Amino acid sequence: MAAAKSTPDRIVEAGRWLFNAKGYAATSLHEIAAEVGISQGNLTYHFPTKRDLATRIEADARALARARRDNLWPGNVADDYVEHVLFAMNAMWSYRFLFRDRAQYASGIDIRNPESELMADFEELHALLKRIEAEGMFRRGLLDDLTVLARSIWIVGRYWMDYLNEFEGRKEISWSDQERGIEHHYSLLRPYLTASANREFKAAFDRAPRLANRTGSS
Repeated sequence: MAAAKSTPDRIVEAGRWLFNAKGYAATSLHEIAAEVGISQGNLTYHFPTKRDLATRIEADARALARARRDNLWPGNVADDYVEHVLFAMNAMWSYRFLFRDRAQYASGIDIRNPESELMADFEELHALLKRIEAEGMFRRGLLDDLTVLARSIWIVGRYWMDYLNEFEGRKEISWSDQERGIEHHYSLLRPYLTASANREFKAAFDRAPRLANRTGSS
């Protein structure tokens, strides 16, 4: 039997859900307390301010990303690429208010800091593309700038979840949504891959549901 969640953990879960759904600025501590079923005084005992709660949620997201990197074992580059995409999409959905509203609660923090998880995510993607290049999987003479390709792919992944929420009204994501997100990523990568590399990546996509569970990405 699973242990009951602590009050701070219940507050964090409710805060993340409401911040994602309504936005940081539009969510009050009173609403979060009501969602948890506790008094506002009980909530502020654990998190004196809304910013304290948002900072804790951000710390949890960073810890999740670090734990994944620490426990990830390398496989073939196609599998590693697909796993990276899946984890990034899920993290950006689960913690989307952090990306959307960060300036509202994190004043004075430079998100371009190279220690940030956003930068780490981009650098991991860039490193995967370098591996693809080193293994001779790119067609010769087509790719001018690997960094531009990495940036384009990262931007698609960054905003895919926002698109699902804002244009399709998604409140939860399904495996078919993830498959569509992967296809958008791959549409940018595919033209540069050799025929044999395309076959390898197609096989990796077919294995994607299993890859998602390698580090708890889904």
